[in-house]
Amino acid sequence: MAQPAQKSILERRDDALKRRKRWGAVSVVFTLALVCFSYYFYQVFFTANIETRGKPTYVIVHRGDDWQAALKTIDATGTVVDKLSLHFVAKLMKYPQHVKPGRYELKDGFTNRQLINVLKAGIQSPLKLTFTNVRLRRELADKLSTQIDAKPATIDSLLASPSYTRSLGFDTTTVLSMFIPNTYELYWNTSATNLMQRMKKEYEKFWTPTRDAEREKLHLTRAQVSTLASIVEAEQQQHADERPRIAGVYLNRLRKGMKLQADPTVVYANRDFTIKRVLNVHLQKDSPYNTYKYAGLPPGPINLPSIASIDAVLKPESNSYLYFCAKEDFSGYHAFATNETEHIANARRYQAALNRAGIR
Repeated sequence: MAQPAQKSILERRDDALKRRKRWGAVSVVFTLALVCFSYYFYQVFFTANIETRGKPTYVIVHRGDDWQAALKTIDATGTVVDKLSLHFVAKLMKYPQHVKPGRYELKDGFTNRQLINVLKAGIQSPLKLTFTNVRLRRELADKLSTQIDAKPATIDSLLASPSYTRSLGFDTTTVLSMFIPNTYELYWNTSATNLMQRMKKEYEKFWTPTRDAEREKLHLTRAQVSTLASIVEAEQQQHADERPRIAGVYLNRLRKGMKLQADPTVVYANRDFTIKRVLNVHLQKDSPYNTYKYAGLPPGPINLPSIASIDAVLKPESNSYLYFCAKEDFSGYHAFATNETEHIANARRYQAALNRAGIR
């Protein structure tokens, strides 16, 4: 059988050159692919993917949310430049196994990697808790529930619990005085019970030895100071500078054993906060909050008095006034009197002004 002819040196050299070209082409393609992948990898991990345009942007990841729900909430803010890359990085960084509830800030210039690290670690952005213009327990529960991870019913049940409020040093009527209106920094996932403990701590911090000493001079408990301050605030919401004078009037009446006869307590007793003019029919309401019927302070505050109103009670104006009513010029200030005759004259002028204005 004839042997195949061996390739010449030139043919073998040509074959080698062809193989090198093929491998060279493959190498170039591989290198280009590697470069492209590396570039994409760098882009999705290390380039900015959050644009807030200087506007503070926060998202809340709720308890029970999975990673897709969390990212959907983030997507909905409109700050994500490339949503697909964010979801891709989230899966690569195993965010689905590490979802933590909380309130998070989406910072301008965040990369996908930075954002997912924040979410995985549960690095929350604290919020500023505030509560003002509150009169009823349920109103407070509603306001607090919009700022922390607790339902209104959960908060309300704690405030309405005799045993729980007793553990805090209050009862169900005085516990609202524990909430001193201010701005408090805390985290969204604060529970209802943890919030109560925080408010108790802030309450004790508020009642400094100096404030307690001023309170003791008045022979009032902390709760009584807050209750009287709530009446003072309801009487004078426009001009804080007049509150010490009003506090002085009520303290004078308390010392003399006179009924406070405070209109705001009658409004509270009737639970009708649309009342603009207290009439005889309102005065008939049988309630311990009706200070026209019952002497002394009502059982608890009729609102959450501001620090300014509390301090107005602790540092009242020393005067001999026993009566006051709103001025007829509707300036928001009051006319004060030391006797009933003078007070009746002031009241008639104000009532005439109300009649002229058509206020009923």
